[in-house]
Amino acid sequence: MPQISTRGIQMPESPIRKLVPFAEKAKNLGKEVIHLNIGQPDIETPEVALNAVKNLNLKVLEYSHSAGNESYRKGLAEYYSKISAGITHEEVMVTTGGSEALSFAFTACLNPGDEVIIPEPFYANYNGFAETTGVKVVPINSKIENGFALPPIANFEAKISAKTKAILICNPGNPTGYLYSKEELIQLRDLVKKHDLYLFADEVYREFCYDGKKHESILSLEGIEENVIVVDSVSKRYSMCGVRIGALVSRNKEVMSTILKLAQARLSPPLLGQIASEAALKTPESYFDQVSKEYVERRDILVDGLNAIDGVFCPKPGGAFYAVAQLPVDDTEGFCQWMLENFEHNGKTVMMAPVSGFYSTPGEGKKEVRLAYVLEKEKLKQAIECIEAGIKAYQNK
Repeated sequence: MPQISTRGIQMPESPIRKLVPFAEKAKNLGKEVIHLNIGQPDIETPEVALNAVKNLNLKVLEYSHSAGNESYRKGLAEYYSKISAGITHEEVMVTTGGSEALSFAFTACLNPGDEVIIPEPFYANYNGFAETTGVKVVPINSKIENGFALPPIANFEAKISAKTKAILICNPGNPTGYLYSKEELIQLRDLVKKHDLYLFADEVYREFCYDGKKHESILSLEGIEENVIVVDSVSKRYSMCGVRIGALVSRNKEVMSTILKLAQARLSPPLLGQIASEAALKTPESYFDQVSKEYVERRDILVDGLNAIDGVFCPKPGGAFYAVAQLPVDDTEGFCQWMLENFEHNGKTVMMAPVSGFYSTPGEGKKEVRLAYVLEKEKLKQAIECIEAGIKAYQNK
């Protein structure tokens, strides 16, 4: 029998989806599963985007330009110019989701064996992108005790070697919801400039910042314009996960021309997704005001409720729609599976994502779970009751 490739064997499972079979069995047994494991918002997609697809009058669904429709790229350039003046459509690449944008960035900027430093815990698929491109992830541990703030720059400096080519951050963070300050980004800028590294930033949750805090994009950092690459997506911004449209933004012309070759090899990003996403640029600001208000209320219900449970610690995130909680159990992977297989409270159980899968360092995050507050408030209250009862039952079993 032919053998599976080493790369295929080493490809990590998704900690977000690996417990799906247990959730399906729980549902087949009649349990209601409250899904806090995945960042699939229940917020309605903007009507202007839905109408663009509903009212489409095309005779042929054709290829687009490999870089994306020019009209859409010009619209995106106008959007990004509000963040950092002067962005042109030649500095924007439309991709098949933010995932492809990051894969393109890794492939274009890093050789197999090169190293990228990433504060952990981080979005688990970064490990997958690194595996498929032959890049080595070098993790820098952040701490739940201070809400997963940027680790000391000295810790980054200590990890830099001849193989280090880039630093990657997610801002606001997935899975932590931490929002980096301008001061933290300036520290990273100075380090990147000193060692002439690439600075990648996954900024897909840019619109969701709370408590009066403002998102600072790495596009606005002066002095490293050629080093900066932003990965973006419409999935969460407009609650359009299924259209699979992302973007890559960089002022580095050599990087963009290289990425265009990669884009040509996959032909073009999805046409219907681009049409919906271009229309979504006309979404009124009131949409984001309303969505942010809703997420703040959901966050407070979830985080305050979790912190009221004996032995649970959950820092309050400043952005995105995720929270990481430390639970009074030895291993959350076993606990999360047990919740689905062996527990119910008033006919319900909760699906969570064990955070150990969001770390690159073995053994880290074993007591932590990620919860996505993307469900209506009543469901979140029910989930908290269920988690509290589940912890007590688990400790006494």
